[in-house]
Amino acid sequence: MLAELDVRPNLCTTGGILHGGAYMAFADTLGAVGTFMNLGPGQRTTTTDSSTKFISGAREHSKVIGECVALHRGRTTQVWQTCIKNADGKLCAVITQTQLTLEAAK
Repeated sequence: MLAELDVRPNLCTTGGILHGGAYMAFADTLGAVGTFMNLGPGQRTTTTDSSTKFISGAREHSKVIGECVALHRGRTTQVWQTCIKNADGKLCAVITQTQLTLEAAK
């Protein structure tokens, strides 16, 4: 799954670089959407673990591209990895997260 994020000023540090929390929220959203697309009727999901490795920055008023792939799709958990690259194609961050599958309340 691919997605773009505009590097808006309100998502940046005072130095005009995309804030680490914005990378993490972007990746968390992609992993949650990927998990949701693989859930059964009445199931829902929540993130239980996330690990972020920051590698490079993305400048204000540019775009970043997130590519999210499933590493594991199990019965109770799914593990997703998102690689985020800047407008020049340089790797900025790698985020790996675990999503828990929750059954509908009875």
